Formats: sequence, structure tokens, C-alpha cells
Amino acid sequence: MDLETGVYQNYVKKESWRTVLTLAYQSLGVVYGDLSTSPLYVYKSTFEEDIQHSETNEEIYGVLSFVFWTLTLVPLLKYVFIVLKADDNGEGGTFALYSLLSRHARVNSLPNCQLADEELIEYKKDGISLAPKSSFGSTLKSTLEKHRVLQRFLLVLALIGTCMVIGDGVLTPAISVFSAASGLELSMSKEHHKYVEVPVTCIILIGLFALQHYGTHRVGFLFAPVVLIWLLCISAIGLFNIIHWNPHVYQALSPYYMYNFLRKTQSGGWMSLGGILLCITGSEAMFADLGHFSQLSIKIAFTSLVYPSLILAYMGQAAYLSQHHIIESDYRIGFYVSVPEKLRWPVLVIAILAAVVGSQAIITGTFSIIKQCSSLGCFPRVKIVHTSSKIHGQIYIPEINWLLMILCLAVTVGFRDTRRMGNASGLAVITVMLVTTCLMSLVIVLCWQKSVFFAIGFIFFFGTIEAVYFTAALIKFREGAWVPIALAFIFLIIMCVWHYGTLKKYEFDVQNKVSINWLLSLGPSLGIVRVRGIGLIHTELVSGIPAIFSHFVTNLPAFHQVLVFLCIKSVPVPHVRPEERFLVGHIGPREYRIYRCIVRYGYHDVHKDDMAFEKDLVCSIAEFIRSGIVAPGSVNDDVVKDEDKMTVVGTCSSHTEGVQMSEDDAGNIEAAGPSEVKEIWSPPVNKPRKRVRFVVPESPEIECGAREELQELMEAREAGIAYILGHSYVKAKQGSSLMKKLVINFGYEFLRRNSRASTYALSVPHASTLEVGMVYHV
Repeated sequence: MDLETGVYQNYVKKESWRTVLTLAYQSLGVVYGDLSTSPLYVYKSTFEEDIQHSETNEEIYGVLSFVFWTLTLVPLLKYVFIVLKADDNGEGGTFALYSLLSRHARVNSLPNCQLADEELIEYKKDGISLAPKSSFGSTLKSTLEKHRVLQRFLLVLALIGTCMVIGDGVLTPAISVFSAASGLELSMSKEHHKYVEVPVTCIILIGLFALQHYGTHRVGFLFAPVVLIWLLCISAIGLFNIIHWNPHVYQALSPYYMYNFLRKTQSGGWMSLGGILLCITGSEAMFADLGHFSQLSIKIAFTSLVYPSLILAYMGQAAYLSQHHIIESDYRIGFYVSVPEKLRWPVLVIAILAAVVGSQAIITGTFSIIKQCSSLGCFPRVKIVHTSSKIHGQIYIPEINWLLMILCLAVTVGFRDTRRMGNASGLAVITVMLVTTCLMSLVIVLCWQKSVFFAIGFIFFFGTIEAVYFTAALIKFREGAWVPIALAFIFLIIMCVWHYGTLKKYEFDVQNKVSINWLLSLGPSLGIVRVRGIGLIHTELVSGIPAIFSHFVTNLPAFHQVLVFLCIKSVPVPHVRPEERFLVGHIGPREYRIYRCIVRYGYHDVHKDDMAFEKDLVCSIAEFIRSGIVAPGSVNDDVVKDEDKMTVVGTCSSHTEGVQMSEDDAGNIEAAGPSEVKEIWSPPVNKPRKRVRFVVPESPEIECGAREELQELMEAREAGIAYILGHSYVKAKQGSSLMKKLVINFGYEFLRRNSRASTYALSVPHASTLEVGMVYHV
């Protein structure tokens, strides 16, 4: 699967108004599903226990005023007009902000970064200098770079936001579907209703998670129409209620009603803010899903349709409730009670569909952010399935999907009411927003190079609003808010243990790597037997020879005629362009036929399967040989220094004028190609399975040494590729503290045993795999 071509067309396409409006329409189903279903449960959660609806209407008008200004200040002002501009080369989300900061202040959590990575096109956005212009920005940058404690705090802050997003992935489907299904309460008695609502919700949730492996692209075309119909439906019902019940409800939009509300309700009103907070659940999706759309399309969709529809819906519910004060039962304050009786069943069906769409969006977002964490070394490696060969970013993670389903069902069955679900969901949502506000204030100074006063104003204004909601949500700790804290704590422990173990393992590799001088001291023959084929040694190191290789050679003094030290690494950018994918260089003199190849992926990139990857890898080495950049032939200090000299080489598709490789069955060898190219063929061997050839451009003419090197590379490729992998057992060294022994010997080792191997992306064939075991004492 190769999605690279489609991904990079997005960067160069010109957005016409037709394209922008199409993206805005499509964003309704992906971005706004969660936010648009919030009217289902906001009023119900708010009036559940802390405040009562009275005939003075002060409570309902105060809640409406809070909802209006919260929607206006947070999603509209903060996200649409400010945060959306902090994209990381078109990508958004918590890790996009952290990625921006890690590049500008060099606080990257990835250990194997190189200076060559900073030359990537995506590394410097819009040509902005990485050095801050203001003195405060320079001081802040140097302080972050000097103090490891601050770097770790920044990483933990980003991880907390990530963990709360995962928690939201558990809670949002539960509360959305449960609230939509609660419409059944008006068509049956309460005694029967409580036995129907939970089973119906569970059946819908099981079906939703069971269909994830098919991918959203199969039914994605239905998402936008469902949300569009839902928004038009709630806005029309809201407008009807305003006109029919209380045309003067617009007066409640005045901030005076917020003051009046708090003055009357006091502590109860403050605690009810945890319910009002739910009106902005899903706002973070505008930023998190930015990579699938554009800033302009998301802004147009929100300001022209989503925002007005939500305001009309909330005003309509308030207008209805302002004229209905006799509460017949304890579930009469809700969304469906304000829906005209003849429309309740159609609205119920649309609401359930909209809730499913909103849940699908947050589930997909959870998959995406876990993939980012895994790419940046902060989450155990998991199986990632790309469900669409055409649409980039549509992924499915089986382990996470079933875990989310189990947790979602547990929350639904355990709570069985929107009050406690709302308390839990509200805390997760507001924590993510607080993390975004904190990271944004650093982005304003370090990346945007704005005045520190602007950053202080940003964090003070929005941080104060969010802190008030955070305290109101946190006070409900025993009434459901403990769930996201418990989930976040567990996931944070997993992330920190994995990241710590990964760093320690890499430090061991660096400290125990073998010098190039050891290899050169073996002489031109290297003192051992060279067998036919290509030996691919996977390593995390970007320089030096891994200890696993010396361990292998010591016990088995033979290896392949062409040896490649392969490092597959992630860099803190969303995408690495195909023409910058590989870094290739010699290790030692040319006649040794030993190469280092570093493959760079962004945290949103798609890893190729084994066949396409093998072809790109061999082609990149062939193109490197053809380019004529070789190491000196003599054994001296220049050779040692030369191991750091790497050449940027693209994939086959990115250098169409360079070396191309084709493989044919031995019986179907065609005649030579066109006159403008020369073809180098490998000699026949006994019973060959494949005949390999390189198509080399006529100009410039390659030298004889390079031609021989290409010939040998072809022979080796035809003989096959063997994967030499390290199987490491990580143990805490003697004298380590008890905590370190627990973390490494039990925590990290348990996660390592139950996660995917580091080379899972290559789909390495078992018949060609050789594992070399080593014990790492870290």
C-alpha cells in the first residue's frame, strides 16, 4: 500500500472555492459529529441534581447564557480564530503542538535525531527561522534546552492530553449513544424503559466497534448527510420552539443572566457548570482532525452552519422549558421533551445515527493519536491496519478497538445514567483543552515569535475560563469524574514506562556500539566468509555498528556479500516526502560492500509493505552507488569520519530519472529497453526464481567501479534478502534501585513481550528471518 502520492498532492493543490466548500461539507461528518449531538444531554446533565428549574426561569436563562458564551469563546474564538493556525504542516492535535515545540526548542523525546533531519522540507514551516526574535523567547528556548526536567514536564503534559483523548474515546460513544437512545423514555413507562435503554445502547455500541475493521470509507459518504440532516433538524425544531413558546428568549444571551444565575444558585450553580461544559465536547476535534481538511473549510462549516444550528437548538430548548415548569417525572428535562410529539420517532432515529457518526469520529481520532504516540516512542507498538488504499489516515488498531469497546460497555452498564457519564466526559474534555491552552502559549512565543504579553493574555483569558469548568468537573470526582482520571493514570503509566525503557535500551545500544575501526581491522576480506545475498541488519542506531552484529559475527563468522545496516526511525514532522525518505552511506571502503540506510517516517506516514519496501531500499542503494559518492579506499581517520556522511535518496517513484529496478521470471526476460537507458543484467545462476535488472540513465556515464558495485548488488538481490533481527531481553543492571527494577524487569518487559516487534511494518517473511538474542543490562 502506497499512499505517498496522494498525501503530497494535498500540499501542492490549489484550493478552489468548490474544493473548500466540498471539504467543509465533508467535515460535518468527521469533525462535528460529537459537537452537534451535545444538545441531547447538556440540559439534562445540568438540571440533574445541583439546580432546579423554577417558575422565575432564572436558572434556565442563566444556563442558556452560559452555553451561548461558552460556545462563542471556546470553539469559535479560541479554536476557529487562534488554535487552528498552529498547525504542524497541515496536521493538528496535541502531538502536533508538541512536535512544533520540539523542533523549535530542541526538546524532542526521540533519541536518534540527526542534524540531517533538520534539513527536511517539512521541518521548517513556511521558512520561519527556528531562533526566536524576542529576548524572552530566546531565554525560554535556552532554558527548555538546558533543563531535562522541563523537557520531561513538557512531554508528560502532552501525554496527559493524549491520555484524556483516549479516555474521551471511551466516554463519548457511551454518553452519545445512551442519550440518543433515551428518547425511548417518552414512549414507555419508566419501569419498562430502564430495562430497554441500556441493552439497546450496548447493542448499538457492539455493532459500532465490530464494524471498525471495515473502515469508515465504506460508509463515510453517509456521515456528512446524517450530521447535516441532524443540524437542520435541531435548528428547525429550535426555531419553531422559539417562535411558538417564547420569542423573547434571545434576551437570555446577555451576560447579566450568568451573574443572576450564580447569585441565586451559588454553590449549586457552580457545580452545575460540569453539565454546561458538555456543550463544547467535541470542539478539540476541529483541531485534531485538521489534517484531513483545511483551516478554511473547518472555519466555514463551523461559523456558517454548526454554530448557528447549536445556538438555535439550545435557545429552542430553553424557550420550551421556560413555559413548562410542572415536572411530571424526573426525566422530563431533556432534549426529546421539547420535540413536537409527531416528530419524536423520526428525530430519535436521526439522533441515534448522528450519535453513531459522532462516536465513529472520536474512535478514529483515538486510533490516530495512538499511532502518533507509537511513532514517537511513547506507546507500545501495536498492529495498525490501513483500511483504505486511497484515503490517507483511515486506520484501524484491533487491540485498541476491542479495549475501547470493553471499557465503553463497562461505563454504560456501570453508570446507566447521563449524569455520571457527563461528569466523566466533561473532565476529560476540559483537561485536553487546558493542555492545549498551555502548549499554545509556548507556541505563541517560540514558534510564532509573538510578544510574551500576547501569550500571557491567551493563557490567562482562556485558562481562567477552562480552570473554572475544570474545578466544577473535578468536584464530581466521586460521581463519575474518577473514570477519566483512572483511565488517564493507567495509560500514562504505560506510556511513561515504555518511553523510559525505550530510552534506556537505546542508551545501552549507543554505549556498546562497535567502532568502525574494529570492522576495518579485519582487513579487506574481513577475515570471514561472505555468502551470496543481502543481509539486512535492523538497528536503532544512526551511527556506529550495533553490538548485535559483533555478537553475531563472534558466534558465526560469516555474513552476506552485501550488508545493510537498516534503521527505521520517526522524525517529529507529520510527513516525510518520498524524495527525502532514505539516507544512504558507505561503512568502510567501497569494496567491503557495507552500507548504512536510514529510513525516515513522519508520525502520520504510512509504512510500506515488505515487497514495495525491499524494492525501494535496493533502488535507493543503487541510486546512491550511481551518484558516485563513495568512501575513500584506504583505512585511515577519513574513513571513520566518512561514516557520518549520508546522502539523501528518494523512493523509486520520486526519482524517475534515476536507477529503476525490475524483476522478471527467468523464462520471461524481455529484450533491452529504450535506447536512452542502459540495462545492467545479473548473470544466470542455477534455477533462478527472479531475474533482476537495473535500468541506469545513459547520462552521466558511471565509472567502472560503480558499475561493478551495481552488478554485485544485483547478484545479491537475486539471491535474496535475509533479515537479521535483534531479540533483546532488557534487565535492570546490578545496583539499580527497586523502582527501576520494577519498571524495567516487570513493567517494560511485560509491555515488550505483549507488543508488536519493532520491524512489524516490514512484514518480514519468517523464512528469511534470523534472530540474534542479547541481554541488555540497563
